[in-house]
Amino acid sequence: MNYKSIFNLLGILLGIFSLSFVPPLILTFTYEESGREIFLYSFIFFFILGGSIWAATRQQNLPLNISDGFIITTLFWVVLAFAGSIPFYFFGLSVSDAIFESVSGITTTGATTIVGLDSLPKSILLYRQLLQWIGGMGLIVLAVAVMPALGIGGGQLYKMELPGSHGNQKLTPKITDSAKALWKIYVGLTFICAMLYLLSGMTLFDSIAHSLSTVAGGGFSTHDESIGFFNSAIIETVCIIFMLLSAASFAVHYVAIFGGKPLKYFYDSEFRFFLSVVLLIILLSLIVHILSNSYADVFSAISTSIFHTVSIVTTSGFTTENFSLWPGFLPYLLLVGAFMGACSQSVGGGIKAWRVLIMINQAYKEILKTIHPNAVLTSKIGTKVIDAKIAEKVWGFFSIYVFIFMLLLMAMLGTGLSFETAFSAVGACLNNLGPGLGDVASNYTSVNEFGKFILCFAMILGRLEIFTLLVLFTPAFWRR
Repeated sequence: MNYKSIFNLLGILLGIFSLSFVPPLILTFTYEESGREIFLYSFIFFFILGGSIWAATRQQNLPLNISDGFIITTLFWVVLAFAGSIPFYFFGLSVSDAIFESVSGITTTGATTIVGLDSLPKSILLYRQLLQWIGGMGLIVLAVAVMPALGIGGGQLYKMELPGSHGNQKLTPKITDSAKALWKIYVGLTFICAMLYLLSGMTLFDSIAHSLSTVAGGGFSTHDESIGFFNSAIIETVCIIFMLLSAASFAVHYVAIFGGKPLKYFYDSEFRFFLSVVLLIILLSLIVHILSNSYADVFSAISTSIFHTVSIVTTSGFTTENFSLWPGFLPYLLLVGAFMGACSQSVGGGIKAWRVLIMINQAYKEILKTIHPNAVLTSKIGTKVIDAKIAEKVWGFFSIYVFIFMLLLMAMLGTGLSFETAFSAVGACLNNLGPGLGDVASNYTSVNEFGKFILCFAMILGRLEIFTLLVLFTPAFWRR
């Protein structure tokens, strides 16, 4: 294990992360707000710290193996989550609330402990949105794009960090080009989203701020009422479109955009399965709303069913109303949808649609084998045959996911929360969703300090898809 390489790259990441303090700092001059010193000193401190670590450990052709990749990826989320909490702390949040807010932002969870967003300075509001945008694609993918110029190989990092990848596929022959392609798509979507928000009636500040969190699949807003603050069907439509785009695989985006194959969205088996689940939940929600007379007119029932289903299943977490008050089983239906989450290689959370699809195929194959014991059967997604080793890994992931979920649920129940609140809080944080049910439907102020740290752990676990973090706790890893 090359600790010099690890700290060298950590220094680079801290230096890049320090730039996140610059836009809020500029905003303090524009609006003459308080907090200028907080962002200025934070920028100087982390820029110098990152530069110093990089300079002290600099060497040519730094080797990175898979063990280094696990450590750097985990350190990225943990160290930067703590670093990102400093502005929140100096703006008046407690230590636990500041760390919770930062972890929630950097992991694109969207859970919050802040009440009264409308009265906060625009600088801290923009900073919250930037945290989600940075965490959406990951600073590590950005660093991989520039590492060859610094004499560092980034293949292992790319495999560790690519969100939800089931094959660690390279989009291009060179890892660097793949990372650059991802960021071009990510930045392009953000720019288009901001422009459409602006044209739909948002202010310039709100359009930029919400585009950052929408494309990141985060759900942070500059208003307590979230997207509901704007009371605009056009804005909700723009939000729905980009939540779906962000939940789609960025590998599919690459083929559609750079490969000149826009119909790839319709041919991709995982994306079609994901959309079918979304449409099914929308249909069920609409039927229940109509039967229970939840809304005065059908149009309202349709619009709110579509918006909240897309928002929750994609794990974005934007709201226009308190969906936890919906009739019957609907709040739990949406939460279960978030357990599946978005597609592989997207910025969304959850188990990922491709894993659910593989488990369904595998379960169906086992049923057929029970009926026809001697049959030779294969699992397929579309026209692709699923290797038995991949199916085994998926079931292994699901097993540890359920085990971890139960442990976290028991821990949260131990803090005094009701079952509904504890269950939804763990589900919302482990799946990087944000809003839950019960006492955490709007915010997490009712959770005590110990509970918030448990949920921080859950958010990081979810963002790293469990194995990347848990592998560090095994003795075998350190004996490599």
